[in-house]
This record gives sequence, C-alpha cells and structure tokens, in this order.
Amino acid sequence: MTSLAIQFEPLSEEHRMPVIDIYNHYIAHSYASFLEQTVSYEFYDIFLAMMKGYPASAVLAESVIAGFCFLRPYNPIPAFSSAAEITYFIRPEMTRKGLGHHALAHLIAAAKQRGISHFIACVSSLNEQGIRFHYKNGFSEQGRLAGIGKKFNSSFDVIWFQKKIE
Repeated sequence: MTSLAIQFEPLSEEHRMPVIDIYNHYIAHSYASFLEQTVSYEFYDIFLAMMKGYPASAVLAESVIAGFCFLRPYNPIPAFSSAAEITYFIRPEMTRKGLGHHALAHLIAAAKQRGISHFIACVSSLNEQGIRFHYKNGFSEQGRLAGIGKKFNSSFDVIWFQKKIE
C-alpha cells in the first residue's frame, strides 16, 4: 500500500480534462479500455450520463488528480438494482501504489449506502494487470465471451468478474 495522502472528490466539470487524458492513455496504450481511438473532451459527457445518480469520484494523491472511479447501472431493469458495473483508471505513473485498492474501498462504502450488493467488472483477457487486480481484490470470474473483441489487431475474450459486497 501507499503512504500517499489520498482523497476522493465527486467528479465535476473541473475533472473533465484530467479524466479524459488518463482515459486516452489507456485507450492508446493498453487493453484496459475497449476503444481503439482516443476520445475528445466531450466524451466526458458520456461518462457523466453513464454514471448519473451513482457514485463517481476523482482520486487525488497528494492533491493531484491521480485517477477516477465510478459505478454505473449493470442493467436498468429494477430487478438488477443491487448490481453495479465498476470502472476505475489510475494515472499510469501512479499505479502499483495502492490507489486502485483505495478507489475500490471508496466505491464499496458508497455502494453500501445505495443498497448495491454486487459489483460487476468487464475486463479484456489481454489486460493482465486488470485481471490480477480483480482476483487480488476478491472478484471471481463468472463468465467469458471468447474472442468477441478485437483491438490493435488482436482478438480477445471479455471476462465478466463479480464481487459480492459484504
């Protein structure tokens, strides 16, 4: 873990540029995002719409935006209101310092207040760091859609992870 001073603040307009800059890094250099082309700053509005009414935070380390995390509906049908899909991205130079773990803990606390009892994560089979993170943090693989994705001319599986919030 890290000894950094970590804080969370609700995502707002002031986070537009750093959030998209972080996200664009993962689009261009990894399989953590399924997109192949970087996005404009207007894409932040899509994030805001996806997470509307759900916990969404900037992750600050030593008062610098080090990442972002949010929940969104797994499925809009009321039968699934206790499940949320989780998203988190940490600035690449800030990974492996415990920030992802802190973001997960932050979202767990927020989820409990909303009555959310299950997290769902959708991860590329080529995103080895993301797979390790989810296993390490108590997620279990619940399904795999073989070969349905393609990025950087490489096919990949989509792995569905689940974590019960206790």
